Amino acid sequence: MRFLLTNDDGIYAKGLSALYEELSQEADCLIVAPEIEQSAVGHAITIFRPLMVRRATKNANFLGYAVYGTPADCVKLGIKELSDKPVDMVVSGINRGGNAGINVLYSGTVSAATEAAIMGVPALAVSLNTHKEADFTYAAKFARKMTRLILRSPELKGSAINVNIPCLPQEEIKGVVVVRQAKGNIVETFEKRMDPRENIYYWFSGEFPSAPEQKDTDVGALASGYITITPIQYDLTRYDLLDTLKKMVDHKL
Repeated sequence: MRFLLTNDDGIYAKGLSALYEELSQEADCLIVAPEIEQSAVGHAITIFRPLMVRRATKNANFLGYAVYGTPADCVKLGIKELSDKPVDMVVSGINRGGNAGINVLYSGTVSAATEAAIMGVPALAVSLNTHKEADFTYAAKFARKMTRLILRSPELKGSAINVNIPCLPQEEIKGVVVVRQAKGNIVETFEKRMDPRENIYYWFSGEFPSAPEQKDTDVGALASGYITITPIQYDLTRYDLLDTLKKMVDHKL
């Protein structure tokens, strides 16, 4: 069995290393990951320059393929060109930082999983809810459990599953819940600064509102100490508005 592993934190990220160490006990794992960090690039793909690929090493051993491109690029290349056999599953992560709510749209980690789903390959995106240095061991073990669940479930073929894990000791995690994506937006701020040459620049930051999200959402459940599992899709159609909009167009245009 062949797993393709990728991320958006870069090929040498600790989360990816932990994922490889754990999932290699389950399958033959091939790493195809960005050369440099690609956080928040969303589902971008590279079309105006060549995709440079190099064989990356660690401690003089082959680590995987480093791609000077986006996570979605890595999945495309990994499945189409770099894997010497069919890919049974794509696992993206382990991301440092949660990917819940509106962050799902911005996340390169999640976009790698949805790209795999577009290509008909089941996929898992895994994120640990912290931006600090952390131990990814438990998150990697949970990812392994999820790969087993997904692969033995025919109804999940070609699906993308988004998982967020609280950065808590294992005994403090309250449980595992399947929840919907939260709709609340991030409270965005831009800090205005000036460089030594008196050029103005801005530093972006954002966080979810202090008001608690509903417990049946990824943001709310994650904040309450639960591992969240959310099936996601790349079809952005507002089906509830199709008929309404059609009537408006037919009568007014």
